[in-house]
Amino acid sequence: MDTAVASPAGVMSLEAFIERCEREGLFELIDGEIVPVTPNVLKHNQISGRLYLRMGAHVEGASLGYLAYESPYVLEYQSNWLRGARVPDLLFVNAVRFAAYTAQTPDWGEKPLILVPDLVIEIISPTDKFVKVMDKARLYLRDGVRLVWLIDPQSRTVNVLTADGGEFLYDAGSTLTGGDVLPELRLDLHEIFA
Repeated sequence: MDTAVASPAGVMSLEAFIERCEREGLFELIDGEIVPVTPNVLKHNQISGRLYLRMGAHVEGASLGYLAYESPYVLEYQSNWLRGARVPDLLFVNAVRFAAYTAQTPDWGEKPLILVPDLVIEIISPTDKFVKVMDKARLYLRDGVRLVWLIDPQSRTVNVLTADGGEFLYDAGSTLTGGDVLPELRLDLHEIFA
C-alpha cells in the first residue's frame, strides 16, 4: 500500500513513488497523471545501448558527470513531496552539479535522482506519435533540461532541442555533438543507426 495518506493535488510522496515503482514498474508523473512506461522494441534497445556505451566511455574517461540508462528523475515540490517524475531513455548530469547533489544528499544512492538532468535522450518507438514526443521534449525543457535529443530510428534522424529555443535536425550521415553540455562529445550517427 502507498505510504501517502494525503497529498497536495498532483503530487506524490517520494516513498509512495518508490513503492509503486517497485510494485508496478517504472512510470512517469506528468501534471498529476500517472503514465506507465511501455516496454521497448529491440531496435530501440540496440540504439540506446550503443549510445550508452559510446557516451559512457567518453563521460567516464574524462570524469564529466553521471550518465544513466532508463533511470527516473523526479521534480521535488517540497520536503518529501514530488510534483513530477520522468523516465528518459538516457540522462546526463554534469560532474559539478552531480557532485554538489551527492554532497547535499547523503542518501542519494537510495532514491531516484532528485535533480533535473543537463541532457535527456528519447528514442522514438514505431508506435509513438511525433507530436506527443515533441510535447515531451518541451516538458523536459520546461523542467530545466538544457539539451534534448529525439532519436528516430525509422527516419534515421535526430532532432536536437536546446533550452534557448534552438531546434536542429541531423541525419544518419551527420556527426552529433554534445553542444555546450558535452562539448567534446562526437557521435557518428551512421554507427548509432547501424
